[in-house]
Amino acid sequence: QVQLVESGGGLVQAGGSLRLSCAKSGRAFNSYTMAWFRQAPGKEREIVASVSRSGSSTYYADSVKGRFTVSRDNAEKTMYLQMHSLKPDDTAVYFCAASTGGWTETAPRLYSYWGQGTQVTVSS
Repeated sequence: QVQLVESGGGLVQAGGSLRLSCAKSGRAFNSYTMAWFRQAPGKEREIVASVSRSGSSTYYADSVKGRFTVSRDNAEKTMYLQMHSLKPDDTAVYFCAASTGGWTETAPRLYSYWGQGTQVTVSS
């Protein structure tokens, strides 16, 4: 059974930084494409970033390009999201997700496993 646990969310002022972590238990971590999604109140869940099994390829939503960096440590079975220059629009619950598909997949329905989410709040 695959379990994902996020940590690192919190309250930060605009312009600040946060680092999210996603720890995975269960089957081999490097068997999965990993991704971060977020969902703000009243909005649909959207992809933030994804990373390939090896970590060599990444995808970013246009809204976070240049500010966020996704990475993974397969030995530690952990994925990270380093967030800089945070904006109030980044306020959302952030979820990590795992897929047996490719790293270019951006639709939530293509990800089979999900964490419980961690709240990120950016104050203006």
